[in-house]
Amino acid sequence: MNHNPMRPITTPISLKWSARTDRGKVRPNNEDAFLGLQFSAREIHRLGKTGEASMENMDFAFAVSDGMGGAMAGEHASQIAVEKITTLLPRSFQQAAIGLETGFEDVLMELFDQIHRALRYVGGSYEECSGMETTLSLCWFTPGWAYFGHIGDSRIYHLPARENGIRQITHDDTHVGWLFRNGKISEREARTHPRRNALQKALGADNQFVEPQVGAVAYQTGDTFLLCTDGLVEGLYDSHLTELLRPLESTAAIANLAARLVEKSLEKGGRDNTTALVIQVV
Repeated sequence: MNHNPMRPITTPISLKWSARTDRGKVRPNNEDAFLGLQFSAREIHRLGKTGEASMENMDFAFAVSDGMGGAMAGEHASQIAVEKITTLLPRSFQQAAIGLETGFEDVLMELFDQIHRALRYVGGSYEECSGMETTLSLCWFTPGWAYFGHIGDSRIYHLPARENGIRQITHDDTHVGWLFRNGKISEREARTHPRRNALQKALGADNQFVEPQVGAVAYQTGDTFLLCTDGLVEGLYDSHLTELLRPLESTAAIANLAARLVEKSLEKGGRDNTTALVIQVV
């Protein structure tokens, strides 16, 4: 794999993760989906909702998706997205491992394009899936670097161990998100804007072109990453996320940080499906 030659080289580290999804208090079904994957050129393992494992010989991928569409179409769309990652990302890794030099940007762009094509095909083939689309936020962990791909209004956050605040590393693909990034409105105004959920980009449906945001973030031991759907941040501001991800209680009490986040969000809102996936570098 043609990884960044300047990436930090450290002793083998481990990732600790937790995931939780809830349909919320209003929606009849859950159109969110999440994925944890451990893989190498030879092996693929689906991960459970909580766990810890070494990165010595394996890469990791984590993703959340938020589906949309009539009837059960949204639920199918988000599931198709995460299932495609399971087959497509390790395949790209295998090709790179046998000498096809591929940068992470190419791998992720191709992955998003293939998922988009699959959703459009299913949406065009079955009437009950017509118009299906989904957001997708994906983090691929290799030693020292987290590569990410993103489209829609789910989010990826990075909370560095050596800094105070949390940083949203993905852009919300909404006009309201653009207004906030450019300082036209405040975080509070963005969260209450009537058009905050109107997507400009997604996978599937009538979207002709897929232009995901891709990038890389260097990380160190003690850093935390959060992947979440928009339902989670309906009730939690960035300051709340920082507070909840840096708890002072015993480790036993916070074995599932994702569940803690979802429960707190549901207390304050709960109108939408709510999903959190927390990855800690230990």
